[in-house]
Amino acid sequence: MSSILVLSGSPSATSRTAALSDHLADRLRAHGHAVGAVRVRDLPAEPLAHGHAADPAIAEVVGAIAAADGLVVASPVYKAAYSGLLKLLLDLLPQFALAGKVVLPVVTGGTTAHVLAIDYALRPVLSSLGAGHIVPGWFVLDRHIEPAPDGLRLDPATATELYRVVDGFSAALGRPLVAASSTA
Repeated sequence: MSSILVLSGSPSATSRTAALSDHLADRLRAHGHAVGAVRVRDLPAEPLAHGHAADPAIAEVVGAIAAADGLVVASPVYKAAYSGLLKLLLDLLPQFALAGKVVLPVVTGGTTAHVLAIDYALRPVLSSLGAGHIVPGWFVLDRHIEPAPDGLRLDPATATELYRVVDGFSAALGRPLVAASSTA
């Protein structure tokens, strides 16, 4: 199967976004994919903030992104956009770091007023990094995510729709990407 990297861009130690990211990683493993995970908050702050892409920890993540067939990019919404922490990492990636990759954006937030953060903030950046195919993302309300000792509980209606999107992402990994053609 395919290799996937799940990036969690939440700065919080008790993050619902990180818990959801772990949950989605488990679901994708159950589909037979090799799945790695990175919590951006665990990367060294100084190299991230100063743009030191050669730092060993940062270089390791950049290498993992390069090696992956697909990425799940998850972030909470702050000020109508994805987290600044995730932005710091994305800014360190080479210009076409996501070329040939299938990408699933997942955003969490407190109200549905933030649902457009996927399409107006995150998707353009993923596209500018050359993502081969950005599948429809999904917005999850914070109140629909309940971390629990035995895993994660999702609102049943949210789970149904989210799993449909995640399963579509999984299926897209098995299909060849169509190269964009230019007409002159």
